[in-house]
Amino acid sequence: MGRTMSVEEYFRFDERSPVRHEYVAGEVYAMSGATVRHGVIALNIGAHLLAASGDSACRVVMTDMRVQVADDVYYYPDVVVVCAPVAESDVVVRDPCMVVEVTSPSTARIDRGEKLAAYRSVPTLRAYLVVDHRRRRVERHWRDDAAGEWLREEIVGEGRVPVPCLDTDIALETIYRRVELPVVGEPEPVDYEA
Repeated sequence: MGRTMSVEEYFRFDERSPVRHEYVAGEVYAMSGATVRHGVIALNIGAHLLAASGDSACRVVMTDMRVQVADDVYYYPDVVVVCAPVAESDVVVRDPCMVVEVTSPSTARIDRGEKLAAYRSVPTLRAYLVVDHRRRRVERHWRDDAAGEWLREEIVGEGRVPVPCLDTDIALETIYRRVELPVVGEPEPVDYEA
């Protein structure tokens, strides 16, 4: 294992690099390139949310926006909704309201595991969507306002995904518009801890 970086070293390194990097507790992880399918799914979501945000205080940002999840954790989600004030020149979102990760073969386990745990620790986060890149399925994790507990549901095939920050929803039809999905068998449902 190589030398770990401080947060300041990471920022200098990542800003000079042609490849984006996520940062977790001193370790730096290169982001791999995305497929056209991945990009279209993320853009479909971002475009819908941008239109839904209208003139509200919330902003929708995509792909190249770093999100601070903890003092020593920075991710690059596919889509972020932030309703807290941000400056045009900011390079980090610290108070996201909703985060969307579109899976890929190399990230699906991390998106559903360590990133889920990390995002759930962000006090301002109200929803985290894990959007499958191989089948019409979205895992919606959201904070129940009344109890403050995190809940989970899967929307598969058809249906709509609630978006609490913008008081709207998005149809799976919209998410997967103009996306040709591979033919894959559906795995048995997996129980995740809420």
